[in-house]
Amino acid sequence: MQPLSSAKSANKTQRPLNLRIHSAIRWVHTYISLVTLLIVLFFSITGLTLNHAEWSSGGVVEKQVTGSINVKWLDINAPDKLSIAEKLRQDHSLHGHVDELRIDDRECTVMFKAPGYAADAFIDVKTGQYQMTIAEEGKLAVMNDLHKGRHSGKLWSVLIDASAILLTIISLSGLGLLFFLKRIRTGGLIVVGAGALLLIAAVATTLR
Repeated sequence: MQPLSSAKSANKTQRPLNLRIHSAIRWVHTYISLVTLLIVLFFSITGLTLNHAEWSSGGVVEKQVTGSINVKWLDINAPDKLSIAEKLRQDHSLHGHVDELRIDDRECTVMFKAPGYAADAFIDVKTGQYQMTIAEEGKLAVMNDLHKGRHSGKLWSVLIDASAILLTIISLSGLGLLFFLKRIRTGGLIVVGAGALLLIAAVATTLR
């Protein structure tokens, strides 16, 4: 008598190719959908809020601060950019990354950026005195900037790329599954075609 485990293995190898392909596509579609569930939810919600920027308007909180920087760091020929940035960051509890730091014979400009956040400092290179404006836009603006990948850093950029790839796989695997569902295949393909035509029509109308 053939062992049970061997029988199961034999049954798997004897399954028709189309059933094995269907099973593999279903597995990919199901588990990638589960992994990306929250990602899809996040980008769906923020896609809506991003399309209605007025919902987050009027929520900007700005404050002006002043201070001084060691003049030695502001030497135009050899500026100590790291010390300048870290001094500002520590003194005013700034966050985000340095988006720009430039210096000329009159002024040094330092700009910190993060989603929904900006801090711009203007430093007199002769005296080291500076004025800085710190602006925070609120949670909705933060979410919108994350959706766009704006000032969000390398790690978030990688996450956006990975999300796009996974969502593409979900879409293609979902379409692939449709070909194995005989009862709804024709109707499903008609609906897919109708959706494609609507998208093309919307794009054509927008670009007129």
